[in-house]
Amino acid sequence: MVQRRRKFQRPLGERRYRKLFIIGVEGKETELQYFGLFNSRESVVHIKCLKNDKKSAPSHVLKRMQAFLEDASFSESDEAWLVVDRDGWTESQLATLFSWSQKSDHYGLALSNPKFEYWLLLHFEDGDNIGSSRECMDRLERYLPGYNKHIDERKFTRERIYEAIRRAKNRDNPPCTDWPHIIGNTTVYKLVERIIHS
Repeated sequence: MVQRRRKFQRPLGERRYRKLFIIGVEGKETELQYFGLFNSRESVVHIKCLKNDKKSAPSHVLKRMQAFLEDASFSESDEAWLVVDRDGWTESQLATLFSWSQKSDHYGLALSNPKFEYWLLLHFEDGDNIGSSRECMDRLERYLPGYNKHIDERKFTRERIYEAIRRAKNRDNPPCTDWPHIIGNTTVYKLVERIIHS
């Protein structure tokens, strides 16, 4: 009898990480590159980003995650997170993601308002007075000239990651209970903290 191998079941003899983070992302490149920074041969965690299949609406991000989890080896220590932008998505669309994230202590939702690039900006500055996606991109390009969804990994040092966490926490005060509703806020720091403290 032939057994079908699960999507993320490691072959015998392959290292089992202490913790696996499965991350469903909206973007096609930036988020994959950024979270890939946390994968290394020495790491006790492993990041598996679910690739965007050209459908970035919150419902599609959630469907990709649900499909993956149905067919994956998921241990008690592993976590699954949805990472999305505020963009122009409706409150109802985001509420669906938040509702899913509340179904398990191993699930999470990380949202950046207005977009993931705001989280990247916090690696370099406090991110004050951002009023739109365009302003966010203009400011980020001061630190990443010519930025076009590709990041220079050398600029995202451990020290800058810790600074981004500190800045995001300062902005998320008091901490939001669902997702950031105002521009200039992100909860990606919650996911990154869980990764680096695992």
